[in-house]
Formats: sequence, structure tokens, C-alpha cells
Amino acid sequence: MPAARASVAEFAVHGGRLDLARAVYGGDDWLDLSTGISPWAYPARVEPLACTALPGPEALAGLEAAAAATIGHDPAATVAVPGSDIGLRLLATVIGAARVAVVGPGYSGHVAMWDGATVTTIGAGEIAAAAETCDAVILARPNNPDGNVVDAVVLAAAAASLAGRGGWLIVDEAFVDATPEVALAPQPGLIVLRSFGKFFGLAGLRLGFVVAPPGIVAALRRRLGDWPISGPAIVVGTAAYRDIDWQAGQRLRLTSAKTHLDGLLQAAGFTIAGGTMLFRLVDTPDAGAVFEHLAGHAILTRPLTANPRRLRIGLPADWTRLTHALRQS
Repeated sequence: MPAARASVAEFAVHGGRLDLARAVYGGDDWLDLSTGISPWAYPARVEPLACTALPGPEALAGLEAAAAATIGHDPAATVAVPGSDIGLRLLATVIGAARVAVVGPGYSGHVAMWDGATVTTIGAGEIAAAAETCDAVILARPNNPDGNVVDAVVLAAAAASLAGRGGWLIVDEAFVDATPEVALAPQPGLIVLRSFGKFFGLAGLRLGFVVAPPGIVAALRRRLGDWPISGPAIVVGTAAYRDIDWQAGQRLRLTSAKTHLDGLLQAAGFTIAGGTMLFRLVDTPDAGAVFEHLAGHAILTRPLTANPRRLRIGLPADWTRLTHALRQS
């Protein structure tokens, strides 16, 4: 029997709450569209030795070099972390900022990462002003959930302003792999985070990267220790970053799927309010009711507490179920 009905807001904390969805609505065969993770995963192949032997430093260096070549940064500035969320939290301990500006609406971890700092949420148009007074400014680019890409010129000026006072501009590029042309180039005062699992469809491997200047890199490595990344994640991540042809094919798949999803959503009467190649943000008078309707078809989406008209919907592996559910809405 399903548990007592939870509020829609409980599903807005973060995506992937299939445990809660099963408890509240029942059923086991759920279509999870709440996370922004590609439904097409890189074909991971792991030899048993990767699971039984401690990974050596040369293997970790190879992973970081492969990732750096793909994302366009110096391997010496690229630190592998067990998921970009942990990278964020470790980074906060290294920086030790007292005054932080977080661009919202955005990822909740950008606020949660700071312990003891004064954190202010700002709009994208307030970045320049915040850079003149804060110790750190953090944002996602493309943004989650609206897909906004803040102008690179604005961010370069903010990074320069922060660097002049010993501060940092932190840019979370978790969703940039599908559109690498908008990734930021290295510059003073800038720290970049990258996520592996979303674009490559392997979020369970827990792999991400922090790209930062030497002092930050050294401090992160001290905190991470000798074996920060599992053997399977090193093997699969290295292969995936070296597989340029697969990455090109993935971008084509995502582009086609995004276009198809937009058509389905618009045909159902929704307005596309933003998004990325990995998820779409829709506007509808009662997003909570739409969330409930789709949950009734065992489809989990992502409501937003900041705006009751907005719902985030990822790319489906099962188009038939989503199409049927939307036609009945």
C-alpha cells in the first residue's frame, strides 16, 4: 500500500527520489525524468582487476589528462573528485569565504556547500555588483533549471574583480558537455566544476572535476587523499573521455531528443520556459497538478518550490509512456 500522500514540495529538494515516489504512489516500474541525466549511457566495460586492486596514481593522472583534453583545460589544473557535489563542498573548505553570492534560482548544493558563511541569493543581473563586495560568487552555466547562459564577458569582468581582492568566481558547468561551445576558457579568479555522469548517463559512478589554480588544486588533493576515485570510475571515465566519436554521437542524440520532447510538451499545451539539452523547463498554470498526473502514470518529474508554474522534465528512455500520459493530461 502506498504511504500517506507527501507534498509535491518534498520532490523539489533534488531529483532522483524514486524511493519516495514508490512509497507515495506505489509501483516499481518508474520512468525517472527528474534528474537531467542522459537516458543513453556510455557502454561501460570494467575488468575485474579494476574492482579488486587499488588504483595507482598513474591511472588517476590518465583520467585527469583525458578529461582535461575534452574540456579544454590544463591537466595539472584538473582534479578528479567523487562527484561534483562533493567537489563543491570540499572547495568551500579550501576557500573559506565569509561572504558568498549564489545566483538563483539554481542548484540547492550551491547554498548548502557553505558552512558558516553569509550567503545571499542574487539574480544573474547582480553578478557584477556582487563581485565587488563578496569573497565568492557561484552560479551554474548553463543554469539549472532555466538553462540560462550568463554572458562570458560579464563573467570575465566578475572574475577579474574578485581576483583583485583574493576572491573567486565559481562556475558549475555540470550541463555544458552537450554544448561545449559555451564552456568558459581559463582565466584568473575562475574555478570551474564539471560533472561526468549527466552527459555520459552514468551518474552512479560518482565522478566529477574541479578545475582551479595551483594553490586550490594542492589543497583539494590534500583533502582527497591517495585514492579519491574508484577503480571502475577511473577506467570508464578515461575510456569515455577518449571516445570522441561517441561524444559526437551523443550530442546528436540529445539534440534530436530535445527537439522531439519540445514538440510533445507544446502539443500538450505547455510553454517551454527554458532548459538544456538534458532537460526542459515548462510553464503551466498548475505545475503541481501536472506533477501529480504524471506521477499517476509512474513518471517522476521535478517540481520547483520557487515557482508553482514551473516543472522540469528530463529526456525519456520510454517515449510511449510519456506520450500516452501527456495526451491524457
